[in-house]
Amino acid sequence: MKRIATGLLLGAVALFVAARALETRYPWLAAVRATAEAAMIGGLADWFAVTALFRHPMGIPIPHTAIIPARKDQVGKSLGGFVQRNFLTREVISAKLAQAHVAQHLASWLADPENARTLARRAAVALSSAAHSLRDEDVQAMIDRTVADRVRKTQVAPLLGKALTVVTAGNRHQELLDGAITLTARMVTEHRGAIREKIGDETPWWVPGVVDEKIYKKVVASIEQTLQDVRDDRSHPLRERFDDVLHDFIVKLQTSPQVIERAEQLKEEMLNADVVRRFSGSLWADAKASLLRYAEDPSHYSPGTIERMLNSFGDAVLADPALTAKVDAAVTDIALYLVGRYQDEVGALIAGTVSAWDPQVTSRRIELAIGKDLQFIRINGTLVGGLAGLAIWGVGKLL
Repeated sequence: MKRIATGLLLGAVALFVAARALETRYPWLAAVRATAEAAMIGGLADWFAVTALFRHPMGIPIPHTAIIPARKDQVGKSLGGFVQRNFLTREVISAKLAQAHVAQHLASWLADPENARTLARRAAVALSSAAHSLRDEDVQAMIDRTVADRVRKTQVAPLLGKALTVVTAGNRHQELLDGAITLTARMVTEHRGAIREKIGDETPWWVPGVVDEKIYKKVVASIEQTLQDVRDDRSHPLRERFDDVLHDFIVKLQTSPQVIERAEQLKEEMLNADVVRRFSGSLWADAKASLLRYAEDPSHYSPGTIERMLNSFGDAVLADPALTAKVDAAVTDIALYLVGRYQDEVGALIAGTVSAWDPQVTSRRIELAIGKDLQFIRINGTLVGGLAGLAIWGVGKLL
C-alpha cells in the first residue's frame, strides 16, 4: 500500500512536469497541470501527516512529529483508561453475562457424561501434580496447625452439651440406653466362662466348687434379669436415673467452669497425643498416594465421585430454573467482584506493557495494524487534491 500511494504521488509529479513543459504548445494542458499540482500538494500533505505519526519525515526532527514513539507511555495510559472505563464496567459485564446464559451452557456441558469425565480426570491429574510438588513436612505442619488452631478456638464442652441436647430431644437418648443394654446382655452371654473363672478366683480356696457355681448362676441371672427389666419397662427407675444424670451432665457441660476447664484439658491432651499427629499424617499420606497412583495410570482409576458430582450438578441446574438463575447470579457476582477488585490493575497492566515496549517497535506494531487505512489516506489525499485543484482552476477561468 505504501508503494501504491507513493507511486500515485510520483505519477502526479510526472504528470505535472509533462503538462508544464507542454502547456505553451497545448493550452488545454493547463487544466491537467492544475490538477497534477493540487494532487502533489494533497499527496505530500497527507504523506507528511501519516509519516509524522510514526517517525520524523525524512529523518528531520520537526516539532510534533514521531508522535507515537514520543508519546508511547501516554498512549498506553490512555488505552488502559479507555479499556477500564468502557469495557471493565459493572453495566457492561452484567449485560454481557445476562445475554450469555452462562449457567445453562455450563450445565448442558456438564450434563454430558463424557465432558464430566474429562473434567474430573483433568482435576484429578492437576491435584496429583500439585500433591507431588508439595513437601510432606509442610503439608503435615499445615494440617496440624490448621486443625489444632481451629479446635483450640472452640470450647468443646458447650458444643458437646448442645449435641447431647439434640440427642435427648424426644427421648432419643433412651435408644442409646437400649443399645447399651443390648450390648451388655450380649457381652454377659458371650463371657459366661470368664465370669465363672473370675468368681472362682475371688472366693476362698476352701469354698466348694458347687457353691462357686451357685454364686456364678445367681450373679449372671441377676444381671440378665435386671437388664431385661430395664429394657422392657420404659418407666424403670434406672431409666429415670439415667435421664437425671444425663440432663445434669448436659447442664454442667454448658455452665460449669470446672467441667469446661476439664474438657479443655482433655482436648489439649488429645491434640498433643502422638496418635492424633500420626492420624493427620496418615490422611495426607493416603490422599497423596491415591493421587499419585491415579496420575501414573489414569486409565485404571475412574474419579467416579467427582464425575458423578459434576454430572448431577449439570442435571440439577438444567432441571431447576430457579437454580439456574442462582448460578447465573453467582457467576455475575464473582465477575463483578473481580472487575471491581482488579479493574485498576488491568488498566495499569496495559499501560505498563505499552510503556515497556521499545518506541520504534511500538510505532511499527501500530503502523502495521492500521497501515492500509493510513495509506488510503495518502491515496485519497492525492486524488481529492487533484480534483479540488481542477475545480479551483475551472472556477478561476469562469471568473
